[in-house]
Amino acid sequence: QLQASGGGPVQTGDSLRLSCAVSGRTLRNYDMGWFRQAPGKDREFVAQIRRSGSGSGTYYPDSVKGRFTISRDNAKNTVYLQMNSLKLEDTALYYCALVSRHLAGWMTRAGDYDYWGQGTKVTVSS
Repeated sequence: QLQASGGGPVQTGDSLRLSCAVSGRTLRNYDMGWFRQAPGKDREFVAQIRRSGSGSGTYYPDSVKGRFTISRDNAKNTVYLQMNSLKLEDTALYYCALVSRHLAGWMTRAGDYDYWGQGTKVTVSS
């Protein structure tokens, strides 16, 4: 089970940290990702962090690279998404997701992920 939290209303330029608590699995063994979905748009990949056995590398699309940081605390079984310099276009429902299989490479498609959190809403206003 994945439980996302931390969303809320912010202004442009603000920072926000989302959390995703994982239960029922040992987080270190799995690749994790964050996606977002704005109204009327497709679900968009935001960040991935590899499982600990693969070095916990991270990957971002250009739209958030340099502003967003994904991290994990294996002791707390929690993944985070630190979002800085927020823009209006970052407004969306943010989802965390887990890959249950051990796949190679970066997983940027929603179909690569097997389990999803319920989403937490981020609203950026000017």
